[in-house]
Formats: sequence, structure tokens, C-alpha cells
Amino acid sequence: MIMLVKTPEEIQKMRIAGRLAAAVLEMIEPFVVPGVTTGELERICRKYIIDDLQAIPASLNHHGFPGCICTSLNHVVCHGIPSDAKKLKDGDILNIDVTVKKDGFIGDTSKMYFVGNVKPYAERLVNITQECMYKAIQIVRPGICLGDIGHVIQQHAAMNHYTVVREFGGHGIGQEMWEEPHVPHFGKPNTGLVLQAGMTFTIEPMINLGNKDIRQLADGWTIVTKDHKLSAQWEHTVLVTETGYEVLTARREEDFL
Repeated sequence: MIMLVKTPEEIQKMRIAGRLAAAVLEMIEPFVVPGVTTGELERICRKYIIDDLQAIPASLNHHGFPGCICTSLNHVVCHGIPSDAKKLKDGDILNIDVTVKKDGFIGDTSKMYFVGNVKPYAERLVNITQECMYKAIQIVRPGICLGDIGHVIQQHAAMNHYTVVREFGGHGIGQEMWEEPHVPHFGKPNTGLVLQAGMTFTIEPMINLGNKDIRQLADGWTIVTKDHKLSAQWEHTVLVTETGYEVLTARREEDFL
């Protein structure tokens, strides 16, 4: 298991790609309302990435994926395919996952959106999942292990009576969307790869309201909870600095990061 250490020039390109990815999530927010389809959201994002940002939607045709964003609704854990088959309704929760490539480097990030007025239990799941990600990010620094990151996420989820999806995790990122290593969202402290300054990877916990079991739909992409209960996910691309971390995909609303 290896993780590529980026040069200062490569890190600067990743900063740019990360800012562009974050900009997509900021741009699309006003459009996430009852009555819109995820297919419409995908077309808006595609036009914005290509025409406005002059960038490449990295997920489009990646291993055959048909959209430029992933749209994971309610009990969809990840890799939801945008579609015009069904309109969003009041009370839905939606994850939009964006990967933007600029000058050969990729920024990868996702955000949860509330569609209209959501139930308190759904809002709580979304908020606790975001806390899991933030708590993991805040311990990143040279010398810690990947197991430390997973442990923080697992511990906070369990404390709040939620479960962590085991089959998917974060990943190294740079010129490729999925680089080594895999970044589990569960684990034991002081285990796994030791972080070094210059490493870049994603932290993207997927937290379920019910049990942790998942299944893949017949489309070969969409992952759902087996018990059909809600799932939430947040994602950032993170750089290990000499003294800590830098969130390369931070949005303007996250100036505390």
C-alpha cells in the first residue's frame, strides 16, 4: 500500500481543482428543490463544469459511469445515477458527489442537501455524518495512521447509534480519481499507513440510520442500504501539511476549516 507524495507544483494544481469542485456544490444548491429531477441537476452541473469552469467532469464515463455527478437519494449510499425518472420531493435528503479535473489534477467532494423540510431524524443523521468527517479531518497530520482516521469516524457514528458502511471508503487522489491507498472509515488506532506531508486523499464517511449492510442495484453502480433506511455521506479532499492538514475542497461556508 502506497500513497503518492505530491510536489508543491502538483499541490497547487490540486488546490485549483479542489476549489472548482467546491464551486460546483455551491452553484447547484439553489436548484435542489422539490419538483426537480436529478437528471436536471446533472445537466446544470455538466454545463457549469465544462462551460463556466473550463474543466472536465472527471466522473463522466469513468469506468462507464454515465453522469458528471453522482446523486444519491435517501437510502442510496453512493454512486447514484442521475435520472429524469422521478422528481425530488419534500423531505428527501440528497448527496451530490462532484469530481472536477483541471490541468491534469482532480478535486473530489460531496455534500448533503435537504429537499424542502426534512424530518428531524433525517437531519440528525446528516449532521452527525458531517461531524464524523470533520472529526476525522481535524486529526490529520504527519505521523498519524489511516486507522486513526477510521477509528474516529466509527467511534462517533456508534456513539450516536449509527453504522458505518465497510465496503467503501476514501482514497488517494491526484492525477487519477482513485489512487492508493484505500481509506477505511472504521479501524483501530495506530494501524495502517503512516501519513506524510504532501499526501492527498479523500475522507468520505457513509453512515447508515439502520444496519451497515448494503447491496448493489442491477445498473452496476447504485449502492443502497439493504434495510432501505436512510444513508448519508460527506466528502472532502485533504492535503497533509507539515503541521496538520489543508482541506482542498472547502466551500465558502466552511471558512472554519
